[in-house]
Amino acid sequence: MSTPPLIGVTTYLTRARWGVAWDLPAALLPADYPRYVQRAGGLAVMLPPDDPGTAAAVIRRLDGLILAGGEDLDPALYGAEPHPRAGAPVPERDRWELALLTAALDQDVPVLGICRGMQLMNVHAGGTLCQHLPDVVGHDEHNPRAGAFAEHLVKPSPSSLLGSLVPDPGDVATHHHQSVDRLGEGLVATAFASDGTVEALERAGGFVVGVQWHPEARGDVRLVEGLVSAAAGCRR
Repeated sequence: MSTPPLIGVTTYLTRARWGVAWDLPAALLPADYPRYVQRAGGLAVMLPPDDPGTAAAVIRRLDGLILAGGEDLDPALYGAEPHPRAGAPVPERDRWELALLTAALDQDVPVLGICRGMQLMNVHAGGTLCQHLPDVVGHDEHNPRAGAFAEHLVKPSPSSLLGSLVPDPGDVATHHHQSVDRLGEGLVATAFASDGTVEALERAGGFVVGVQWHPEARGDVRLVEGLVSAAAGCRR
């Protein structure tokens, strides 16, 4: 039996508490992410922030890449000043994930961006972000309560790769206060919320898909099954 595709998943770099008294910096990833990959038949490996110069070598050993959710990107990456509601950036993570994405695109490795991951894909392509979505849409339904997912309707484009995997409109798990503003070069928006917020994007050629929602939080494996299948077919 062949080895299942190896899927790298990026992680937080933050302070965490566990056990009786441990309180230390940690490379952190919610368990839903590796479970998500495993349910689709992949092997998950965590990719904590590292030297960006090693990214190409790391990607050569992977079959697929998931850019996970997390902190706000540094607005300096897209030429903006921080919004008062923007979170503190984590430059080590930004640099690492941008380098991983560059290497994955160069090597035709399938990519799935989730929430922050989709936003990073847009910034990588020269796009910009809305730093506080309620300023634009006039409500906080994309992120009504800290530390908890909400739900709202998303409508995929039927002619897109996303639409072939998730063909029908449906409710998704949401937790974000930032969003795509100007779309990056070479990217196409492929799903929207009812208020017009871009909820997915993709790049033509290969599997390069980003979604603003959290499919791993609701156990919807259709997207990650698409990633794992593409990863199995692109093995070098």
